[in-house]
Amino acid sequence: MGKLNPGDYRVNPKKFSLKQFKPDDKSARAGDKEADAAILAQLTASINERQDILHAQGEHKVLLILQGMDTSGKDGTIKHVFNACDPLGIRLACFKAPSEDELAHDYLWRVHTQVPGKGELVIFNRSHYEDVLIVKVHDWIDEAEATRRYQQINDFERMLAETGTTIIKCFLHISKEEQKVRLQERLDEPVKFWKFNPKDLEERALWDKYMEAYERTLRETSTAYAPWYVIPSDSKTNRNLLISRILLQALENLPLTYPGKPKTWNTVVIED
Repeated sequence: MGKLNPGDYRVNPKKFSLKQFKPDDKSARAGDKEADAAILAQLTASINERQDILHAQGEHKVLLILQGMDTSGKDGTIKHVFNACDPLGIRLACFKAPSEDELAHDYLWRVHTQVPGKGELVIFNRSHYEDVLIVKVHDWIDEAEATRRYQQINDFERMLAETGTTIIKCFLHISKEEQKVRLQERLDEPVKFWKFNPKDLEERALWDKYMEAYERTLRETSTAYAPWYVIPSDSKTNRNLLISRILLQALENLPLTYPGKPKTWNTVVIED
């Protein structure tokens, strides 16, 4: 699997700058497509094995959060990292603009209903971090409210961690140049027309403000119990390999075992 240490991509809030991480970094790759494909297949197979035990044991909970700019590859990550997994015990939650009912509650209300239960691995495609990113970039909340929300999110995630949830947060870090290429593909390739949203161009115009918001958010909310990882994502293969390794490492750190056979079953007889 190489000498790559996933911990090198973990955000240390005491000395963090987004400039430390280059979007075009390809350190997770082996060097050629065939080798990369073989490694990814091995990683995804191992993730499937561990997730199967997670589901069967029914004791631990895992939450993987994917955040990033438009076209950073959240959907692609889900497709390629989990393509070998049995859907049992895995659930996907996508967070778009809140509904009228959701707006009538606190901003974490719709998120809390989607967190994993025992034996589940849940993937958040976007998350509660929208409520400190897009809302701050557009000045829909002021500085005082933003500060409160960082603390509330940290408290929320600490509660999840203290009640048995392993939290992994990945920021899919792409360059503005790579985003331009991917947006153009959505305009040029018929199979990708459906992905294009003119509003993406409006958000792209605010790129610098988003980078500032992400840098602050990662610094404010990367904790020992809910760490952020910066995932260089100009290379889709690099992105998939690195997230696979981070997730597999987290699963391997859990005391996962298949449930044993109850003693009462020793007297069970299956009739012809």
